Amino acid sequence: MPPSKPYQPLLLRLLHGVNALIAVLAILTAFVVYNNYDGRFGKLPLPQLEHIIGIHGTFGKLLILGVMPAFALYSFHISQKRLIQPDSLAKITQLSKPIGWYSFHRTVNTIMLLALTFSIVSGSMVKEEWLPAGELTRIWYTLHLIGWAILVLCLALHLLMSAKIGGFPLIVSMFEAKYRPNDSSLTDWLHKIRSLRRRS
Repeated sequence: MPPSKPYQPLLLRLLHGVNALIAVLAILTAFVVYNNYDGRFGKLPLPQLEHIIGIHGTFGKLLILGVMPAFALYSFHISQKRLIQPDSLAKITQLSKPIGWYSFHRTVNTIMLLALTFSIVSGSMVKEEWLPAGELTRIWYTLHLIGWAILVLCLALHLLMSAKIGGFPLIVSMFEAKYRPNDSSLTDWLHKIRSLRRRS
């Protein structure tokens, strides 16, 4: 493999891929829920889906009970260099240099993880009967809506920054099926899991 070609750890690709898939499905179904029962800030002529609230809630439960905690632990410990650094805010203004864009990307990554966590927590407090009953001013629903909007913005910026920093090869590397022999070692993964448990 050429040294210039980006390579992502297999565990990162798996956790990132599953987390991203479920999160995107949650984002899309959240919009359909909003479109069906709210629409105060604009809506699309989509068909009414009777069980969309339950479907959206299922994706939220999959995130909070499944891959999200593991991905968060991985991100904040093993892969912390991809998140905001102590000097990121000082360097984020240097957009004329690569370090400025890297700092901006790391900051967006961090905010996106926090926004996803905020959306999951606020969403877990929303009752399914509120929206069908027209109770659109409930504080937890409002917070969940704000979290969704921040998450959508961060997702767009995350994709733009990935393209800016690494271009198409970086994006493709997150979906690459190939892996290095020692990257799939069960012993190595167990070592990383033990490391996460000690740090948490």
